[in-house]
Amino acid sequence: MSGLGDPETRPDEPIVPRPAPLPEADGDQPQPGWPTTPAEPLEGPDDEAGGPPAPSAAARPQRHSRNPVDRLTRGLPDPIRVVVDWVITIVGAVAIVLLVKAYVVNPYRIPSSSMEPTLHCAKPASGCEARFSDRVLANRFIYHLRDPRRGEIVVFDTPDAARIKCGAGGTFVKRLIGLPGETVEVRLRSGLGYVFINGKELREPYIQASRRSTEDFGPVKVREDNYFMMGDNRSQSCDSREWGSVPRGNLIGKVFATYWPPNRLSLH
Repeated sequence: MSGLGDPETRPDEPIVPRPAPLPEADGDQPQPGWPTTPAEPLEGPDDEAGGPPAPSAAARPQRHSRNPVDRLTRGLPDPIRVVVDWVITIVGAVAIVLLVKAYVVNPYRIPSSSMEPTLHCAKPASGCEARFSDRVLANRFIYHLRDPRRGEIVVFDTPDAARIKCGAGGTFVKRLIGLPGETVEVRLRSGLGYVFINGKELREPYIQASRRSTEDFGPVKVREDNYFMMGDNRSQSCDSREWGSVPRGNLIGKVFATYWPPNRLSLH
């Protein structure tokens, strides 16, 4: 029999005494009664012993730029390199624009009413219909690849005779009507002029009846390697009827688009 206050025990289950607490060990000495396998160190960017040290700036491999500007300015102070880079960029951009204008595409403004209503000029100039002059783009290399074709709107340098007959020179924009070796003639019918090429009437859907000329012309044979030009506004156009045909060497390019003003955006 157990006394008062003693725990109740069973004869077949011996009592296991609870171990006394062990004293703390100093340093890295293993404590008895605990696992002795050391824990694996945690790796991380802030753990100096957890991984290999990061390479220093001097030990990092340097990348060699393929940019010729970088190679030319290597060793110069950064501010000077930035200035040189900007200068070369601006000069290169200007050179590209000039090359494109000289050999590929160039813009032109329509100054007179000779091509109305196909191409507008700005009021209050005589015969002009629009508030703003049309601005067009001319393909400058197309005639190096093929011959000019009838009906194309062409930009060209005016012959010397045009400066005398028209009182103006420089660059004109007209429609190509007659090809080398052809005979061009304007005949009146019901008081309006119609173009004939080699005796056959030329179909011109771009000409309004009110814009046709009221005088006959020719017949005139176009010289070899020359082109006969006329404006769409025949009654107010100073063209090949006045100063003759245009040599092939004077042709600048074919007008292929109107880009300004926005409501006039179109292809030709």
